[in-house]
Parts: sequence; structure tokens; C-alpha cells
Amino acid sequence: MMKKSFIFMMLVVFMGLWTAPALAEKAVRRAEKPAPAAGGQVEKGGTGRKTADKNESAETAPPAPAARPVTLGFVPAPPAVNARSWILLDYTTGQALAEDNADERREPASLTKMMTIYTVSQALKEGRIKLTDQVPISEKAWRTGGGGVESSSMFLKVGSRVLLEDLMKGDIVQSGNDASVALAEYVAGSEDAFADLMNQNAARLGMTGTHFVNSHGLPAPDHYTTARDLGKLAAALIRDFPDVYKWFSIREFTWNNIRQQNRNKLLWRDGTVDGIKTGFHSAAGYCLAASAVRGDMRLIAIILGSAGENARADAAETLFGYGFRFFETRKIYAARQPVQQERVWKGAVEGVGLGLAQDLYVSMPRGQENKLKRNVEVQRPLLAPLLGGETRGTLTVQIGDKTLAQRPLIVLQPVAPAGWTGRLVDTVKLWLQ
Repeated sequence: MMKKSFIFMMLVVFMGLWTAPALAEKAVRRAEKPAPAAGGQVEKGGTGRKTADKNESAETAPPAPAARPVTLGFVPAPPAVNARSWILLDYTTGQALAEDNADERREPASLTKMMTIYTVSQALKEGRIKLTDQVPISEKAWRTGGGGVESSSMFLKVGSRVLLEDLMKGDIVQSGNDASVALAEYVAGSEDAFADLMNQNAARLGMTGTHFVNSHGLPAPDHYTTARDLGKLAAALIRDFPDVYKWFSIREFTWNNIRQQNRNKLLWRDGTVDGIKTGFHSAAGYCLAASAVRGDMRLIAIILGSAGENARADAAETLFGYGFRFFETRKIYAARQPVQQERVWKGAVEGVGLGLAQDLYVSMPRGQENKLKRNVEVQRPLLAPLLGGETRGTLTVQIGDKTLAQRPLIVLQPVAPAGWTGRLVDTVKLWLQ
């Protein structure tokens, strides 16, 4: 009887070498509790015709894995903002620090030109065009810029050719609608085709509430965006095309002996502000996308539907004061450094580190790092062979009941299978658990 029992047990053990998934499922239910994450604790559970961005001097009053706001009990409520919709974002983390109606569809007016410049910059990066190209000016571009009358325009002449770099700066600083059309036609052949490229970029950047039909932002059916989406676009401009983004801080630009100033008043008021773009038409109200850097922290403010030039600048300035005073950006974990060590079964080594593919930053109330909670969930047991970079867990960082970040945990080093004896021993151990 003893001999038969021994033979039966050995058969079960040998079968375990080839039925690891089934045994793994059993072992998961009994796996050891997770060890504390490095640096923290583990919690259970794991056109100038006064309609379109052309004359912005009138103060006519017009009739806020996306990250959600981290407004917590550790900071005061956000300030009152004179705008129909707005959002304040941390550039590094993408987290919204405060917002109001940030997902409401709004007409972007000349904030549209942020995507125009992004799309032109993409063509430059791909080598399809050059800054030194001479761009032909069509009658459509000339007419969109006001046909030579006072408007939001570079005052381009039909049939002339203009340096592409000058057109980009004229689009950014002077908000030239004629420059927008000239750039669009040169890059894509027509403004309609260019708008399609703009929408492709919007989709790629996660701008789910946005649709473009032109390159300049004049009123048009089915041309809309949201404050949150414009925040994503602003961050992408800064991140993807830093050499172009620096032009958004130019205070004035002269072309063809016509000097025009940037309408972004914050470039004169606040030395930490380095962009981005203003916009206006009667339906959109006064709009502003702005960004500022203080120390190691960059914030982005999007203001849509404000009452005037000063009101939109005041709103962004107030939000920057709030964000920089009460929040900070902290690096919690470095890329490819162990967040947690885990037992490996049937492997050439007994342990492996799980970590993050990229540095993890979070936006949090100032001075509250000791209140961060880190929750690590691991798909146990880890059975060799393991591939470096494969996802085997999740890291969640919280403060209070707010989730600040959630990232996949990857295997930092590949693990080869053990020899026959090692696999047999670990099979028995798993089976006995």
C-alpha cells in the first residue's frame, strides 16, 4: 500500500512539471502577502472683422491613463475664475489640479493655431518641408487674412512667396489667419486635407472632445474642442517640439516692416510665463492657453470664454498662483528600479525585481509626501521563464481616497527556467502550499 501511494505521489509531481498553469492558479489563492513597496507602505486592495480673433481690444462680456483634479482636503478650494470653462494642469504628470466645465465643447477661436503649428512642426520633423522653404500665398490665404484690411493678419500679398519660418512666427505671434491658410495649403495641398491631419493628431493625442474643420479658428460648424483637450495639446507642443515652442514666448514680430505685438499679456506681466496662445471671436469669447515654469514645476492653464483680454490674463495668473503655492510635483520612483522584490518559482534565480518602465511623478499638495500610500498588486506565482519587460503587477499611488497614479509593474530582468531538479522541487513546494 505504501509503495502504491509513493508511485501515485510521484506521478502527480511529474505531471506538475507540465501542468504549471493549473498549479499556479491554486497557488495564487495561497500566495504570500505582498511585501512593502520601496519608500512606502502597502495598503490592502490593491476675421478681424470683429468676429474672429482679429480685434481683441474690446472687453465685450460673452453670454476645467484623462487625469482628474487632485483637489483635496489639504488645500483650499480653487479660486473663482471668470470663464465659461477652464483647467489647470501639471505638465509633468498630466494631472488636473483644478477645473470647471473642462469637458464642455467650446469654440477654440485662434487656439486652433496651436494644432496648426503642431501639425506643421510634425511635417518639419519628418523632413517633408523645411524652414527655409518659400511658401506661395494663395488668394484664399489673402482673403482669410482680411484681404488686406485691418484684421488678425500678417498682411500677406496674394501671389507672393514667404519664408516658412516667417509664416510660423506670424501665425504664433501675430495670429495671422492668412499665415494659417498658407501653411495648411503648403503642407497638405488644401486646407481641408490639412484639417484631416489636424484631426488625426488630435486622435493620437487623446483629444476625444475635439474636431477641426479649418486651420485658423474662425467660426465654423463642427469646429470645437474642450479645455482638457487643449491642455493635452499644449503639453504635446512643449514636449514634442521644444525648438518651435520657444517661439510662443516672442513678444513682438516684424514682417514686411509691420511690427505686431503678441496679445498674451502674461508675457509682460510674469517672467515665468513662456507661452502660449490667445484667441477671440464673439461666439468663443476671450480664450488663452498659457504655461509657466517655476523651479522644477511647469503648469498649463486653459481659459475659454472669458470676458476680455485682461480677464483671461487675470484668470490664468490667478490659477498659476494657486497651483504653484499649494501643489508640488514629486518623483516617486525611478524607471527600471525595483519597486518590489518577488519570489520566482522554477527559475534559475529565486527572486526578481518588479519596477516601472518610466519615471513616476505625481502632483500632490505641498508637504504631504508622508501621506502617500502605495499599493502593490502582483500576479502570483511568478513562474519561470520570465521575459524582461512583461507586465506582472500594478502599482497604485494614493493620497487620502484619491488615486494620483496607477502604473503597470514590469519584470526588470529576464529569468531563465531552472534545471530539471529545481523545477521538480518548486513543483512540490507549490503543490504543498
